[in-house]
Amino acid sequence: MLFGGIFSPVALVRADLAADLQQAATANQIQITTAEQQQIKQQQLTAALVWHGSSPWISAVTAGATAEFAAMGVKVVAVTDAQFDPAKQASDIENISMLKPDFMLSLVVDAASAKGSLQKAVAGGAKLVLLSNPIPGFVLNQHYAGIVTDDMFGMGREAAKVLASHFSARDADKTKPARIATIFHDASYFITNNRDQAFREELAKHPQLQLVAEKGFVREQETADVAAALILQQPQLDAIYVSWDAAAEGVIEALRAAGRADIKVITHDLGVNNLLDLARSGNMLATIADQPYLIGQTMARQAALSELGRKLPAFTLVPFTTVRQDNVASSWQQSFRSPVPPLLQAVLQP
Repeated sequence: MLFGGIFSPVALVRADLAADLQQAATANQIQITTAEQQQIKQQQLTAALVWHGSSPWISAVTAGATAEFAAMGVKVVAVTDAQFDPAKQASDIENISMLKPDFMLSLVVDAASAKGSLQKAVAGGAKLVLLSNPIPGFVLNQHYAGIVTDDMFGMGREAAKVLASHFSARDADKTKPARIATIFHDASYFITNNRDQAFREELAKHPQLQLVAEKGFVREQETADVAAALILQQPQLDAIYVSWDAAAEGVIEALRAAGRADIKVITHDLGVNNLLDLARSGNMLATIADQPYLIGQTMARQAALSELGRKLPAFTLVPFTTVRQDNVASSWQQSFRSPVPPLLQAVLQP
């Protein structure tokens, strides 16, 4: 759907969370000492990881959390994939709660659907740490120990700044601004809504950029058709912002099919297909990536510290990296703490 107004309404930060975000900690402030690790080891605790879906990104979160828990002698007894189905995730939480884990880490698909099951898990003794999405009505240190998330506002702003820098250099002799469109996540989802809005607000500060169209999507599979329609309606486009990497794959597919190598794409997160396009000087201009392995580590540390009675800020932010053609390999290794996939490595080799 193409909205009549450029700045379309989205579900932004709830008023009661604004102050918490202003006082957020950073991941490097969440540390656990050797002595504290030993205290946790002596208790022989268990943990469960209850995820919304599966992807290389969530696998890296799992790896970070599992490694950190292992260093503290905490056994991970379950890892679940809800396949983006709220009902399945609620069932996953209910089933895992029967194992009586001491810690539960979760990224919820739908807060309202998961709330009841999570309340039961917490009442049963689990210390809950959330990834990105808050649960309405949950109280810090009563229902959950903290929320670890990427710097959603910083990432959105950075995407706009990268476009501004690119087009300022490219169009130094032009008087007309570059024409930008967004293909945004048109659903109530805390992190993407705020990241997308931060992009819009930063873009408005740059006169060399003009936001000419916005189209929303709910499912990643829709974006190829959305992009195909967009470039027919806006043939003079210079760049498209897409809410995240997997959704951007369909956009790049549509641009290739239309022979529009001139339109640049900027997005968030890391995926092999789009990084291959970036490495080959295709449509991808850059991507703004967080650090999922560090997210997992930080969540595990928060869970352990809450067990020891430590009170932590409501939000902890993980830093991001601007990924361009010249730092693809190092960015992958920093984000995932794993080797660059062979296919990507082959393209990156000189």
